[in-house]
Amino acid sequence: MLTHSSPLLLIVASTNPVKIEAARQGFAAMFPDQPCEVRGISAPSGVRDQPLGDDETLRGATNRAANARALVPEADYWVGIEGGCSDHAGAMETFAWIVILGRERAGKSRTAAFILPEEVAALVRQGLELGDADDAVFGRSNSKQQNGAVGLLTGDAIDRLAYYAHSVVMALIPFKNPSLTFAGV
Repeated sequence: MLTHSSPLLLIVASTNPVKIEAARQGFAAMFPDQPCEVRGISAPSGVRDQPLGDDETLRGATNRAANARALVPEADYWVGIEGGCSDHAGAMETFAWIVILGRERAGKSRTAAFILPEEVAALVRQGLELGDADDAVFGRSNSKQQNGAVGLLTGDAIDRLAYYAHSVVMALIPFKNPSLTFAGV
């Protein structure tokens, strides 16, 4: 369990304000008595701009967190959030992986997945990033730094911030439970 008197430095491997705020909210939910300074930086994913498939998306989140750690080694935690798409059972779904690295532990989680409309999926299959495909179909601009596909499709019943923040909480489970052992993280 985190217990530091001074603020922890949390580096998010993105300058996207939604991802930065999701990390802030996730940490605050899990460790409400621990002050955190949260900063976003540009850190490469090492995968395509629009990762396709579960493995590539997880690799992108892992790479982002590791690259953020290399760029700001004095931080306490590094967060990588990577959104991906996958053709599955005849439809394209979207989801994200969250990877959190600490000095001694790591955690990861995957968001829920949901099916994209064919109008959006066709553009992603043609090589567009999901956010750009959403903007084209819904007549928006820069939706990936706002409510995202999930917000557009649910009428903001769930926006991108809430969608990511819950998964940040789940990626923090190993940090909340330091006496337990978690495989694969």
